[in-house]
Parts: sequence; structure tokens; C-alpha cells
Amino acid sequence: MEPAAAAAGEGQRFKRIPRQAWSGNLELDPLLNENLEQWPHLNELVQCYKADFVKDDGKYGRYESVAPPSFQNQIFEGPDTDIETELQLGNARHSKPEDATEDDTPSTSGRQIYETGSSASSSKVHCSLSPLPAYEPAFDWENERSLIFGQRVPESLPAINNRFLHGLKITVKVLSLSFQAGLVEPFSGTICLYNRDRREKLSEDFYFHILPTDMQDAQISLDRRGVFSLDAPSPSVCLLIQLEKAATEEGGVTPSVYSRKEPVHLTEKEKQKLQVWSRIMPYKESFAWAMIPLFEGNHAGGLGDAASPSSPLAPSISGSSSQDSIVDPISKLTLDGKLNHYSSGSSVIVEISNLNKVKESYIEDSLHDPKRKVHKPVKGVLRLEVEKLHDSHNDVDNVSEGGSMANDLNDAGDLNNGRCSRSSFDGIRSSLNSSAVAQKYAHHNGKISDADNGDNFQAFDFRMMTRSEPFSQLFHCLYVYPLTVSLSRKRNLFIRVELRKDDSDIRKPPLEAVHPRERNTMLQKWGHTQIAVGTRMASYHDEVKISLPALLTPQHHLVFTFFHVDLQMKLEAPKPVIVGYSVLPLSTHIQLLSDVSLPILRELVPHYLQESGKERMDYLEDGKTVFRLRLRLCSSLFPVNERIRDFFVEYDRHTLHTSPPWGSELLEAINSLKNVESTALLQFLQPILNMLLHLIGDGGETLQVAAFRAMVNILTRRVQQESPDGAERNRFLINYVDFAFDDFGDRQAPVYPGLSTVWGSLARSKAKGYRVGPVYDDVLAMAWFFLELIVKSMGLEQSRLFYHNLPLGEDVPPLQLKEGVFRCIMQLFDCLLTEVHERCKKGLSLAKRLNSTLAFFCYDLLSIIEPRQVFELVSLYMDKFAGVCQSVLHDCKLTFLQIICDHDLFVEMPGRDPSDRNYLSSVLIQEIFLTLDHDDLSQRAKAARILVVLICKHEFDARYQKSEDKLYIAQLYFPLIGQILDEMPVFYNLNAVEKREVLVVILQIIRNLDDATLIKAWQQSIARTRLFFKLLEECISHFEHNKTGDSMLLGASSRSPDVERPASPKYSERLSPSVNAYLSEASRHEIRGTPENGYMWNRVSPQLSSPNQPYSLREALAQAQSSRIGSTARALRESLHPVLRQKLELWEENLSTAVSLEVLGITEKFSVAAGTRSITTDYAKLDCITSILMGLLSRSQPLAFWKAFLPVVYNIFNLHGATLMARENDRFLKQIAFHLLRLAVFRNDSIRKRAVVGLQILVRNSFNYFKNTTRLRVMLTITLSELMSDVQVTQMKSDGSLEESGETRRLRKSLEEMADVRSKDLLKDCGLPVTALEAAPEGSSDNRWSWVEVKHLSKCLVQALDAGLEHALLGSVVTLDRYAAAEGFYKLAMAYAPVPDLHIMWLLHLCDAHQEMQSWAEAAQCAVAVAGVIMQALVGRNDAVWSKEHVASLRKICPIVSTDVSAEASAAEVEGYGASKLTVDSAVKYLQLANKLFAQAELYHFCASIQELIIPVYKSRRSYGQLAKCHTSLTNIYESILEQEASPIPFIDATYYRVGFYGERFGKLNKKEYVFREPRDVRLGDIMEKLSHIYEAKMDGNHTLHIIPDSRQVNADELQPGVCYLQITAVDPVMEDEDLGSRRERIFSLSTGTVRARVFDRFLFDTPFTKNGKTQGGLEDQWKRRTVLQTEGSFPALVNRLLVTKSESLEFSPVENAIGMIETRTAALRNELEEPRSSEGDQLPRLQSLQRILQGSVAVQVNSGVLSVCTAFLSGEPATRLRSQELQQLIAALLEFMAVCKRAIRVHFRLIGEEDQEFHTQLVNGFQSLTAELSHYIPAILSEL
Repeated sequence: MEPAAAAAGEGQRFKRIPRQAWSGNLELDPLLNENLEQWPHLNELVQCYKADFVKDDGKYGRYESVAPPSFQNQIFEGPDTDIETELQLGNARHSKPEDATEDDTPSTSGRQIYETGSSASSSKVHCSLSPLPAYEPAFDWENERSLIFGQRVPESLPAINNRFLHGLKITVKVLSLSFQAGLVEPFSGTICLYNRDRREKLSEDFYFHILPTDMQDAQISLDRRGVFSLDAPSPSVCLLIQLEKAATEEGGVTPSVYSRKEPVHLTEKEKQKLQVWSRIMPYKESFAWAMIPLFEGNHAGGLGDAASPSSPLAPSISGSSSQDSIVDPISKLTLDGKLNHYSSGSSVIVEISNLNKVKESYIEDSLHDPKRKVHKPVKGVLRLEVEKLHDSHNDVDNVSEGGSMANDLNDAGDLNNGRCSRSSFDGIRSSLNSSAVAQKYAHHNGKISDADNGDNFQAFDFRMMTRSEPFSQLFHCLYVYPLTVSLSRKRNLFIRVELRKDDSDIRKPPLEAVHPRERNTMLQKWGHTQIAVGTRMASYHDEVKISLPALLTPQHHLVFTFFHVDLQMKLEAPKPVIVGYSVLPLSTHIQLLSDVSLPILRELVPHYLQESGKERMDYLEDGKTVFRLRLRLCSSLFPVNERIRDFFVEYDRHTLHTSPPWGSELLEAINSLKNVESTALLQFLQPILNMLLHLIGDGGETLQVAAFRAMVNILTRRVQQESPDGAERNRFLINYVDFAFDDFGDRQAPVYPGLSTVWGSLARSKAKGYRVGPVYDDVLAMAWFFLELIVKSMGLEQSRLFYHNLPLGEDVPPLQLKEGVFRCIMQLFDCLLTEVHERCKKGLSLAKRLNSTLAFFCYDLLSIIEPRQVFELVSLYMDKFAGVCQSVLHDCKLTFLQIICDHDLFVEMPGRDPSDRNYLSSVLIQEIFLTLDHDDLSQRAKAARILVVLICKHEFDARYQKSEDKLYIAQLYFPLIGQILDEMPVFYNLNAVEKREVLVVILQIIRNLDDATLIKAWQQSIARTRLFFKLLEECISHFEHNKTGDSMLLGASSRSPDVERPASPKYSERLSPSVNAYLSEASRHEIRGTPENGYMWNRVSPQLSSPNQPYSLREALAQAQSSRIGSTARALRESLHPVLRQKLELWEENLSTAVSLEVLGITEKFSVAAGTRSITTDYAKLDCITSILMGLLSRSQPLAFWKAFLPVVYNIFNLHGATLMARENDRFLKQIAFHLLRLAVFRNDSIRKRAVVGLQILVRNSFNYFKNTTRLRVMLTITLSELMSDVQVTQMKSDGSLEESGETRRLRKSLEEMADVRSKDLLKDCGLPVTALEAAPEGSSDNRWSWVEVKHLSKCLVQALDAGLEHALLGSVVTLDRYAAAEGFYKLAMAYAPVPDLHIMWLLHLCDAHQEMQSWAEAAQCAVAVAGVIMQALVGRNDAVWSKEHVASLRKICPIVSTDVSAEASAAEVEGYGASKLTVDSAVKYLQLANKLFAQAELYHFCASIQELIIPVYKSRRSYGQLAKCHTSLTNIYESILEQEASPIPFIDATYYRVGFYGERFGKLNKKEYVFREPRDVRLGDIMEKLSHIYEAKMDGNHTLHIIPDSRQVNADELQPGVCYLQITAVDPVMEDEDLGSRRERIFSLSTGTVRARVFDRFLFDTPFTKNGKTQGGLEDQWKRRTVLQTEGSFPALVNRLLVTKSESLEFSPVENAIGMIETRTAALRNELEEPRSSEGDQLPRLQSLQRILQGSVAVQVNSGVLSVCTAFLSGEPATRLRSQELQQLIAALLEFMAVCKRAIRVHFRLIGEEDQEFHTQLVNGFQSLTAELSHYIPAILSEL
């Protein structure tokens, strides 16, 4: 992989940063341009301030990341949500108006990241989103680096152009001056910063001139700004403004016109006078002054340093008063005068109306004298514009996310001085505004940052001289302040100041050294003060700035000349007259600040400086020192400190070889540097360091050592202690190394050999045990500085060597170190390592710092020398810290690796041997894996973190975006996966967070690997391949998206999270730990305005509002639980700003999506590889594939995943269908079926369609491998039943009743669509080929797919669904309506018939229900059915004692038992289900249960048949005891049957009723008839009451329930709507061989002659009716209708009621009725007479029944039956209507009846005893009188009897 370093610097590592000299610093001084060679120290100093900075661009790492991927919302659907459609609709609504804003809004739009195209290959899926960006979405390399222990932090450029390193900058611009009287003459003035408490001037003066309006040629001086620097805002800092005007003409217009009370305008004459005078009068007098506090003191509610509204930099800028104050705060507030602010942008316009007029000249110090009277205020206004400036050196680096400069926020803070942080008012508002101000600045920046252009006057900040920091500019000036002159007579006095080189001749011109007051003019020869008019004691407040020569000689001096001038207009302009002189030699007064008093000379004679001439001089005022002045020296060339001056001098002598060669003075000077006080030392730090380094570089050994020691001493004792924030790398030193140090710009040999030698020898002496003094420890503390110097020196040498002769675009070759130097560095490194090792064990913090320093040393060297040389250092380190060592040491080792591996070219590093791959990465992987096995938890977390950060760094690196680069990187890290697979326990030991870290890395590596490498990983062994997929399963479970509860449920492992780091709150378990930090950071700044996408609080994504009510009880519970457990994380999340929370959710869902898709992609690759058998895995089960698919399916997945999922599954089944459909994989198949059915319930159509196609794919494979779908049907039936327990099948209607739920409807729809022939479009939609469903096995062309069978399958499933639904709908009435409940169970049992287990389960439920209702026969039938299922399966398997005949005999009892023992039962062998539970014993158990229940129902003949089925089992087992029991019970059974038969009252086992239902509210029952089987004691009234009770509950307010009283046929259409009718009729069962056409009345007891199975499926009832419309008629009109009902199935059945399937009716005419009636009686009597009785003993019952029948037949008065027949049919008119045949039949019947009666009476006589004699007589009399009656109608009767 070719190095990407071409980008790294086009062969140029170092960047030159030119210094800008600040304006106002005119070319420093012509004197400096002399030849400096003879003053090496000056040369060094000037070089120090002038040379360009040299910055090593790569030192702090360079990293360009690609733009972060944009995340789309992933849609996670629940069964009842359809977010996708909502979003699409939402988008359709929004898209029109909002096209433009699309980029600003986070993409909650439903746009998918990728749509898998219609092609079946899903390789595209794999290229979608990577898990890493979503896991580490806030990856910030800078931030991650800063967390490394001992990280080097770059300093920004030393402030060059604004000569202060901190604090504020303020610009002031004079806008205008206006007087009430009018502005006629020119004014000028000065502005400076002044500290009114200390009465100290803080800056030099800024001059301005104001011309009257008519004299202004162009706004000359007004567009110039003064720029002032401030340390920190303080109430005592003011702007001191002093105005001056031309000195007043005697007798002219006095300045008092400007301060008159009453408004007066100047007259024309006065104006003219003033104008003329001001033109000829060059000298000025003071006019007025004002002091403006910049920051007001404690007014603002006790906020000490906050600005008050009245001071110019008050928060009115930053919006305390009102939201809009930035735009328009014309809040006119007054401060002792009238001070108005107008503000535009960031500047404030200040109107100063409190100008104090002065009467006489003054010195600044006296302004605050309480004795001084304040004079009248001037009636005028001076307008200034005051503006707070930005640091103009803001690097682009600090532009933060929001787009405003990172420092703006702090600056805005300064504006209202921390007001926003501790604000007493609405915090959000203020900081919003302050950032808005900051934004304004950022725009202003363009204008202002050229504050350094000529227009702006940078006022020198006097505090520079007292600060403890290195000078960064060349300045060398003297400020002269004449203060007072006291003379004995009044004069108009002013002073001229000049600088002279020598005193040889006063007529020679002075040096041009005085800074002018006007802009853009050259240095002048002299400067003037104002005139002190008419006073003996003249006071001045002028400032004269003089540039000094580079070398001060004793001859240099200042000359002051005192002039008097007449202020009267004579013929010509007034001329000044010299009054006297004063002289001040400079060299005697070199201090920072000195006050001097001088006498005044009348004349200057040549050589006036020399002592000898002093006597001859003539002084004014008797030589008293009447002239007081103040000097202020500001110089970065001339040290005030003597020791430093000495060192400079000795250095010069040494360098120019003018000193004696042994150089002891220099040694002394060097040693005495230790005693210099620190401010002075710091100010000249850079030049001193340069000089010492020079000595170390090429002095002799003694000097080298001395210089080194002095340097170490200075650095540790002086500089480091001055470090303001206690930072370990002092910023002055950082600036020195990073910017200033350039190794003498190639003017002499590089420093590093000398430096490393000196230090190396020191270290070696220590190692050998010599005493080396404190310097050794000091040098350790400062090691970073020296190592960075060495490295920079090497780097500079490298780039200088190749600077000219390097072809463009080529890399600088590594620097070849001399053997000796490298050896020296190795030794030094070794010594330092030993120190780290030793001190670490003692737990000293220095050790850890030193460790980081060494790491950075290696890091830097990697870019300069041959990497393999650096690897020697690294391996030296690794040897020292080998293996798993103590925690502290291990931590050091990790930090070391962390730093080195952060190198820009880490990826491109070579191996140690030419044949090896990247040496560093192999060391890293080795160590990280070791650490993951380490006991210390914090180490583990750290190792995992290092890994993730590195992988992120590579992934987002703009240089490595090509796929081959990514592949190379993946291969570098690939060994890690190998190590984990080799030792999985290490992985399993990690806690959840670390596991996630490792897994994300693994996924990222695999993602970028090529297939070949992956396949290699799978070729080693079955177990290893399996472990590989175990890791993937871990991925699925650890990154699962669970929306409802936070992951606290899954929780990390029980171990506590590591304690060391301050635990940042956990907002998310899923994402990288750094996200938590990012979020807590973000929520701290949350109020800072809007985030980058401009979202405000109220716009929340639809995600947040989508309904996620729990859809089943389980989930509701889980939710409740998770909210209890995960309350902390949940609460934290809730506390986030909605925008952040939305981001967090977006990331989490994308992470989970990416992981699932990634795993899916890998699985597909694996399946393809397995298809070609090129890997090792368990081909019999393919458990790797099945476990992953199951893992994916069982977690909630987003839409994108489902879209990608089908094609993959299709391909996998295509390749491995046979294996996957095989018995071994039943469990997998069942799971797949379950999840497909689960998805078929979803409301989202995209998912539901895919589920349907998924089911079709299963069906297709079933056809393909089994030619039918039997097994699949069983499978689906089972899973459907499992699903039904999970899905909420019903939902409440508003009236509280239940109805079918949406889920059920959708599931039914899906099941029906499965068999829909038009499924091609569906396939296309799901990205499958149109032919996907054709099932043709290899090599044959016939398609095995059969729609018929699929339809059957679909129907079966829908039936099961409906049964379940119906059962659920009964939910509320189960206890009430037992019939419906039983029917529900029955339907379920039938629907699940293909699956024995389920079939049996529901049958047993049904059995229990019946037992509760005491329907014993039905319960027994259920038990028989269960036994039947088991017997069938056993017979089918041929492993039972029974045969098909036995099954058939069982079927006689329970017709539901089917005889065709097919393959279905055996097909039902599904894991956990099926025939495995079906044993002979269980069959016997259920047969015995049936036996018991039939006995309870008293249906003994059934018991007999059942016993006969049990006996063969015991016979085959030879269990005689059991056989004996069986036979005993058989005996009992038969005896019970006999008993039943012998009973005179015929035995009835049940009563039967026909019930018809008519009415809408009956639902499915409407217009249907049922036969109910009820216990034998239930009468008609009972059942009526029972049914009306059940159904009244179902009526609502609009319906009432009626019972139809008779049994006539009902015409449903004629019934009135809104009423529900029940028709209940008692019916009789019909025997198998009964003649239904017989006209006899049926007497049930007649038919129970023999033992027969009481199995009934036909029932009849007779209804009398008349045809003439009368409700009741005589016998001659009474017809009879006999109705026969056929039921569906026979009783006793599995349920209590059966549907009437067929109903037929016969009609009997009145005469047939009569004949039937008579025949019935005859038969009854004959039956009684002929019945054989076993013995004479039971005569009694016979007698009784005979008496009963005879009494009803013969007694005339009792029964008019026979007689009434005669009167009805044989007399008069009806007789003529009868056909002769009917007449014959009637007469024959009557005759036969009488004959039988006669016989019966005879028998009666034989049977009776004494007591019945009387009864017998009655019978005989009755019979005789009946005969007599009948003879009237049938004369023949007498002869017959």
C-alpha cells in the first residue's frame, strides 16, 4: 500500500510562520540596522524577535476525517405500528413547501439508506451502513487524544500581533466633537487607559485631531482607531480623554465660550478671529478632560466585575435588558453627565457630555486630587465608538461544530463578564444572545482582524514590562514625561525634548528618534509639550516617545529646551524665546520607571556633559532642581537585570573569542543566572535558552555541562514554577520548542548530538551509581522539553538536508543518524525506561508522565529516522514491560502503545524484518489481547477503548477510503479475531460494555476483509467456525435495539463497572462510552442556542410520538419491569434535550440495523462458501447458519433489515434447502415458521408481504424435498398455536364486548394471500426472481408446486386461526354459556387435528369442561377420542397390541376416530411434538378414564366395549392381576345392564331437545337448529329457563328475547326484527331399525328390548294440527305431523349439542291417527302379556303394569279413547268421508284391541289375590259395558268376542 504521505507535507514538514511587527512600531530603529555581528547577544536577541516561527506541522498529529455519514431513521415496527406509511404520508405532505430545507433537518424522513434492488443477490446489502459510525457517532479524534495520559497539548501561536497573551482588546475611534457654541477651531487630544485607583497610566497615548467642519479636507484623522489591551475587566480601568486646543490669544476669544450656561452661538467675528489665530498658533494648551469607566463597579446586583449598563462595554450589548438589545438597545442611561450608548453590531457608541474644562495646566496625577476644584462642564459632546476586539489570531482549528468560533463563547462571556454563567436573570436568553453577539463578531472579524493595518494605532501596553512572560516583540523605547517646572516669574512655558548622541556641539542636529503625533510621518528630531499659560508653576501631562539606539553609550543623553512664547498677534506670528536647558544622560537612568529632578541651565557649552565643565555652567533659580520629569523604559533588547547583562557580555566575549580561553567568567555568569529573579529571567527566556543551547551545541565539555545544568535549573526552578496553571508542560516552553526554536537557522551545527551526549553521559553516570545531584531528578521532570528539542533539531536537520534537492512530491527520506548518536539515544532511552520502571513500582506520578514523554519521543522519531530504528526502542520497552505485569506498569504500557499507535503513518509502518507486516500493529494486538485477560477491570476497559478509537481513526481517515486500503487495515487487525477465537473465555469474561467494544471492532474488521481471508478463517475446524458464529450471535444480542425499556434488563454482567474513571452518566448502553461523555457535555452546553440543524425544542420527530402501547400482556409486564429497573438510564435519557435524545435514538437504531445487516451479510457469504464445501463446518445441521438466522429473527429488527432478509433467506434455502428442511433441523424450521407467522401479523405492509413470501418459500422447499406439505402443515399448525398465545386475538369494543383484533385480521389475510395464485408481483416487490416458487428438483423439469395443496394448507391454518379466535371471543362468557365454551374447545381440537399433541391437549380441555358440567357421556367421548388418536398412531407405527379392527371397534363408540391411519401422525414428529409421547400406557390411561366416565353416565354397554380393548394389552403383558380386575369390572358392567333392563320403568340415559335460533344477535347461530342432549332429569321448563338465562345476557338494549311456545315450522322472514326467538321442543331419539312411517304412537320403552349401543343421530317429534284453521278440533279434524331430524354426527358426541343437518316431515290424517292410537294400545297390552318372565317370583311387577294398562283401556269412564274414535269416525257424516279401506282398518283395529283386552282380563284373574278381587270385578264390568257401547257402531263385535 503506497504511503499516503504525499498528503503529509509534499516533503516539507515544517511550516514557517512569518512574524508581523505591530504597527506603530515603525522600522524599529535605523540604529538597529548597523552591523550587529560584533554584538552576538544583540544579534541573538534581534533574531529572537524577528525570525519566522518554525512549526512542525505533524507534531500534534494530523488527521483529516471524512464527513460523518448521515444517518437515516431506521423504522422499527411493532405488530401494531405502521410508521413507514405515516412517514411517507408525512413526507408527501411536507415535501412541497419544504424542499429547500431538506438538508437542515435531521433525516427523520423515511428515505431508506439503501433499497435492495430487485436482483436476488444481496451482496449490495453488505455494502450498506457500517456499524462503526453509529457506534461511535461523535468520534472526535482530538478529544480522544486529549484523554491519553500525558497528552501534549499544542499552544496557539504566541500572540504576536497583539502583544498580550490574554485579556481583552478594545478599539476606540473618535467620531465627532460638537459644542453648543459651534466647532470652529481645530481640537486635538489623547486617549489612554488609566487605572484610577492606582493613578497609573496603563498604556501610551493615542492622539487624535478634530478639525472644524469647514476646515476638514477629508475626514483625516477621524478614521483612525486606537487599539488598547486589557488584562481583565476591572471597574478601576478607565479611558482618560484629554482635549487640547490652540493656546488662547490674549484678548481673543476665551475658551469659556464653550462652557457658558445660556446657549450662545459664536458671532461671525468671533469665529473668524478663532480661525485665523488657530492657523498661526502651532502651540497647544489643555482644554478639557474626561474619565470614562469602561467597567462599572458593584452596581449590577453584586456581580463584582460585571459591567453596568452605563459603562460602554455594559451588557446592553449582550442582552440583559431585552431580547432584542443587540439590534437596538438605545437605552439612554445617564452617568453623572449624560452618556448615551447607541450600538451597532458589536461596537458601542459612547457620547461623552461630561467634559471637564480646565483652567490651568495640570499633571495627570492631580486630576483626582480632592483639593482640585472641578471646573465648569463644557457644553458639548464628544462621540466615540468603543468596540471589543476579537483575538485576531484565532486559528481555524478552533471553529467548533456550531460554526462560530470556539472562543466566541468565552468572549461573549467576557462581554457580560461571566454574567451568563451566574446570571440572576433568564440564563438561556442571555447566553443565546451572547452567542449571537459572538456570531456578529465572527462576521466583523473580517473588518477588524486587520486591526494591524496602518490605520489602527496599537497603544503599547505598559504592563508588558512587569508581566512574567517572555517578550515576543522587539521594542526599545523611552517614554519621557515632563511633569513640573517651577520658576520665579510667570511665563507661557513649553518644553522641547530631543535625543543627542554626544555633547560635542549643540548646533549639530539631534537624532531622529521622537515619535510624531501625526500618522504616517517619519521619526522627528524633537517633540513639544503644551504651553502652560501664564504661570510660575508650569505643569505638564504630555508624553514623548523616543526610540532608543540598540547600544546605549554613556554619551547618549536627552536635552530639554524651555521656551516662552507671547500669545499676542503683533505684525507677525508670535516667536518662542529660549529660557533655558536641562540635560539628562541616559545610561545612568536605565530602570523601568524613574522620577528625576534636574536644574535648568541658561546656556549649553560644548562638552556640557563632562564633569570638568560643571563649574562654568550658569543655572537658573540658583541651580535648584526645579524641573521634575518621569522616564519609563520599555525595551526587549536591554535587560534591566545586571546578571543577565553580565551573561550577555560574557557570551559576546566568548563567542568573539575576546576573552581568555578558559572562560571562567562565562562559567560564573552562567551559574549566576540561577539567581536572577524570575520575571526578568522569563522576559528574556528565549534568547537565554538559545545562547545556552548554543554553548551546549559547540562549547567545550565543561561549558556544555555547565550550560546544561544551568538550563535544567532555570527550567525547573524558575520557569516551571511560574507555570500559571500548574500544567506539566509550561506553555512558554511549549511555545519555545514548537515555534521559536529553529536550531539557529542553519547558522551552526544542530543541537541534538551535543544535547543527547551531555544528557546521556549524565544518565550513564547515574546508572553507574555516581552521585549526580538534584539535577538528575530535575532533568527527568523536564525530559519532555529536552526530548522535544532533540527531535525538532533532528527534524530541522532532516528537512534542511533535503530541502533543495528533493524532487517535487517525493517524501523526505528518513534521517540517517550517526552510529554514535543513535547509540547514545538508545542508552539514554534505556536509562529513562529504567527510571519509569523503578518509579512506577513506587507509584510516583512522575513515572507515568515520563512514560508518556518517552512514548511521544518514539512517536516523533517515527517521522524522522528510519522506523526500524525506532522499533528497536519500542522492543526495548516491550522487553522491559513484558507480559502481564503489575497494574501500574501495565497501564504505562498501554499508554505508551496508545501514543505510538496514534502516529499518522501507523498503518504504513513496516515490520521489524523486511518480511513481516506492520510491527507496531502486531505488538498492539498482542498487548491488547493480553490486557483483555488482565485482572484489572480499568485496564480492560482501556484496552478495548484503545482498539475502538484506533479502528475509528482508520475508518474515518480521509487517506484510507479506498477499499484496498480498508482491506489492508482489516488484514492488519485480523489476527486479533484469531486470538479471541483461540481463547474465547477471555472474551466471555469481559463485561457488557467491553464486549460491545470488542464486537464492534470485530465486525468492522470482518466487514472490510475480502472473502478469501474470511474463508480461510472458516477452514480450520468445525469448532472454531462455530465459535466465530458465536461471536456474531453475541453481536446480535449485544446490539439489539429495544425501544421500550432501556437495556438495564439485559444489564451488564454482575461486575461493577470500572471505578477509576469519573463515571459519566450512562445515557445509552448500546453505544460507545464516549457518546455518554459527548451527551453530558452537550447537555451542559445545551442552552447555547440551537444545534447545527436549527431544530428548536418543539419540533420532535414522528419517532417520538409513534404509538408503542404494549401489544401483549407479556410485553406490558416487561415494560413495567424495565421502567422500574432501568429507571436511572431512562431518567437520564428523558432529561436530554429532545434534539439530543433524537440523535441518540437515531444512532442506536442505526447501530442495531447496521449490526444486523452486517451479520446477515456474513451469514450469506458463509452459506455461499458452504455451498461449495470450501470450509469446515457441520454440514449435517449447518448450525452456524441456523443459529444466526434464529438470533436475527428473534430480535426486533428495522424495516431495512426485513427488506434485505428475504433474498438472503431465499438464497440460503436454495443452496442448503435439503439440510435445513431435514428432521434434524426441525427446531430451526419451527422457529423460522414462527417468526414468519409473527411478522404476518404486522400492520406494516412491507413486512407483512415479506412474511407471506417467506412462508411461500418454505412451502416451495417442502414441495421440493418432500413432494408434499404434510410436515410443513404440522409445523405451521404448531407454530400458529404458539403464536396465538402471544398475539392479542381480540380487542374490546366500546360497549365492552370483544371483537376480532386487527392482528387476527391481518394474520388471516396473510394466510389467505399465501395461497393466492397472483403472487408474482409480490415476489418482485420483495426482490426475488419471479420463478422463485417453482419447485423442480435437480435435473428434472416438472414443477412440483401445487396450488391446490397450498390452498388446502392455507385453509387448515385459517381454520385453526378462526377456532382460536372464536375461543377467545368467548372469553367473557365462558362461564355462562357452557355450550359455546365446549364448542370452542371442540373446534380448536379439530383445527389442530394434524398435530396429535395439540389435538389431545384441546380434547382434554374439552373433557375437563364437560366434567365440570357433569356431562359425563360427552366427557367420556373425549377420553375415547384421545385414546383413539394414540391408538391410531401406535397402529400406524406397528408397535402396539392393537390392530385396525380394534380401531374400528373404537370408532363405533366415537365416530370421530378416523380409520385411515395415514402418514400424517408420523409426519407430526416435530421436535417437542408428535408421536414420541404416544405410548400404549397413555392409551390405556385414557381408555380407563373413558370407562369411568361412561359408568358415571350409566352407559354400561360402552364400558363393556372399552374393557374389551384394554384386555388384550394386559394379556400381551401377562399382567394377570390387571386382567382379573378387568373381568371383575366386566361382570359388574353386565349386571348393571341386566338391572337396567329389568326395571319396569324403561331406562332413559338422556333427554333431547330441539332448539331453533332466530335473530341477528345470535350471530353464527342465527336461523340454525340444534339438538341438545341434556341429563335425563331435565324437563322442558328447565331447559327453557337455562337457555333464556344464557341468551338474555347477550341481548343489548335494542333486542329482546322471546320463546316460541309451540313446535310448528317457523318462517324466519315473518318474525319481527329486533326480537330474538328461541323455539324449544322435546324430541325422541330414533332407533336404528325403527319404521318411521308407522302411524302408531311411539312408546319409547318398547324399543329397549335388547342391549344395544345408545348411539342416536336421528330424532323425531309429533305435532298435532288441523287443516280447517281451528286451533283445536275433534278427533275427526286432528292431523299429526311427524318431524325427523338428522344431526351432524351422533350422540353421545364430543359436545352437548349438534347441528341439525336435515329435517324431514310426514303427515298423518285424522283417521290414521285414530287407528295408530288404537294399535299402540293393543301393542302395549300384547307386549305385556307375551313378555317372557324368568320365574314366578316377579309376578308382582307384572301385575302392576298390567293393571295400569288395563285400567287405561277398559274403564269406560276413564278413557273415552276407543269410544270417542267410534263416535268420531263411525257415526254420521265423517263415516261417509272415509275410504272403505280406512274403514276396514279402523274396524279391524278396534276388534283386535277388544280381543287383547279380553285376554288380559283373564290373565289378570289368574294373577290377583284376595285384595284385588274388587278391582277385577270393576274391570270385567267396564269391559262388558264397553263392548255394549261398541256394538252400536260395529255390530259384528258381539259375535267376535
